[in-house]
Amino acid sequence: MTLPAQPVTRAATAIDQLANAYTETLLELDPGFATSLGRPGRESEYRDQSPAGLAAAEQATRAALASLAALEPADSVDQVTLHAMNERLGLDLELHSSGWLLADLNNIASPAQEIRAIFDLMPTATVADWEHISARLANVQGAVDGYLASLRAGARRGLVAARRQVLTVIEQCERHAGTEGYFAALAREAALDPAGPDTPSPDSASPHDAGPSLPASLATALLANAELARTAYGTLVDFLREELLPSAPVADAVGRARYALASRQFLGASIDLEETYTWGVAELARVIAEQEAVAEQIKPGDSIEEAKAVLNSDPARALQGTEALTAWMQKLSDTAMAELAGTQFSIPDIMRTLECRIAPTQDGGIYYTGPSEDFSRPGRMWWSVPVGEDSFTTWAETTTVYHEGVPGHHLQVATAIYQSGLLNEWRRNVCWVSGHGEGWALYAERLMDDLGYLADPGDKMGMLDGQRMRAARVVFDIGVHLELPIPAPWGTGNWTPEKGLEFLRANLDISAGQLDFEFNRYLGWPGQAPSYKIGQRLWEDIRDARAQRDGASFSLRDFHTQALNLGSVGLDTLKMALLHG
Repeated sequence: MTLPAQPVTRAATAIDQLANAYTETLLELDPGFATSLGRPGRESEYRDQSPAGLAAAEQATRAALASLAALEPADSVDQVTLHAMNERLGLDLELHSSGWLLADLNNIASPAQEIRAIFDLMPTATVADWEHISARLANVQGAVDGYLASLRAGARRGLVAARRQVLTVIEQCERHAGTEGYFAALAREAALDPAGPDTPSPDSASPHDAGPSLPASLATALLANAELARTAYGTLVDFLREELLPSAPVADAVGRARYALASRQFLGASIDLEETYTWGVAELARVIAEQEAVAEQIKPGDSIEEAKAVLNSDPARALQGTEALTAWMQKLSDTAMAELAGTQFSIPDIMRTLECRIAPTQDGGIYYTGPSEDFSRPGRMWWSVPVGEDSFTTWAETTTVYHEGVPGHHLQVATAIYQSGLLNEWRRNVCWVSGHGEGWALYAERLMDDLGYLADPGDKMGMLDGQRMRAARVVFDIGVHLELPIPAPWGTGNWTPEKGLEFLRANLDISAGQLDFEFNRYLGWPGQAPSYKIGQRLWEDIRDARAQRDGASFSLRDFHTQALNLGSVGLDTLKMALLHG
């Protein structure tokens, strides 16, 4: 089975029509979602962040789930849709019922970040594009006001994010509200992107800072509306500090009930938390042993740390500055795309553009954003470089490029978008399950090792470092949030955040800024970080079970094609589709 030159076409069924209608409702409720898909219209608007907005989303989900119950699947594609929608929408209702959506605040994926982050996806090639940006800047205050209403409603119910998260978000929002912050810089540096929205801008942290200037009236409006957005974030800072912080609990651990719900949210599967914790401890030990073997290859007799020092001192593996970093990312990504296309994967031409950019923020982390539905905006890999960091090592990040690009997220996300004739709107554009998506990306890293792309011991050490980090996150995240006993040799007693920080410091070879960001992320976004490694585990389990079932007829390439053509689904749905469908 190969990916055809043209997408598969299939007549829409009643289940497809319902899924498409539900997607249109979500687009109506959330203009930012439309922006993320590259759809024109309502570019200046935000979703209603208030309790009324959450209630409208809940009502739409409940109605769709009720309608779905009356339908029967027409084919195997419908069977997967039915299974996936029942699981995802049912879980959404549980999340609404829990009340915690009213208290949505953390250092990485809450409205505090999302209200600003939507601008990263807005095109900047035309005057009309910048008019949309200006108008949306003027509406930041309304989005913030709705968000504050929800946080107040949550606080009245005793639902407030931990104090550590509130303090972290205050710091983030203060930067955006500053006179040299994101909004001020966006307006000050505004210019037409000379390359247009479809061409990489690899040499600058701001992809639109070198083009023709805007009309004077628009430039003036941008400055004024950026000031409104800055003021809005100042309002958010004041609320967080003066109203929310005094009621924020000191404890970071969320407890078993909330953690189990969050775990299901990010995996699309129910797992035995204690068994998974024990597996995570063993997996961490296994990866460390593998690193020790690779260290011996790098320099016989050296420890892991000593071998890394050898790699870090190698000028051939060093990059200075974000321009060099971006050029290296782009070259490595382009090479993988060219060599994997037609050999290990079928990659249509329309999917073969992947831009590598430096993110306009400095919070830390590397992430991927998918292409627009028509691929006019390509998939993009973003590197958010913390303040003061200007040196990078290729051995540590080669595997990250494969994770975010090909055969990782770009191949996965772009394939689902490409299959517009096979998958309905909800399957392609709404359903995203972290354990499926991030599990695939980790699976892809190991696959690149199997294919020989990490034959260099340094590059393999980098991949193992990533695997070690993800295994450590399973131990930390479950252990700290459930306050489980610390396993030997990592300490005594039960986990606390402070003991967990020392554990992370021993197992995550990242900068101090990145470590601080990750530590707060795990505490504030329970269940998400472990979904990578647990997802990889479940992906590999499903592949191995499929190989055992098919015997001599098993084809890894066909397995990958069938799996990617499903789009992102919960891991229980993936298992059903690939083993029992």
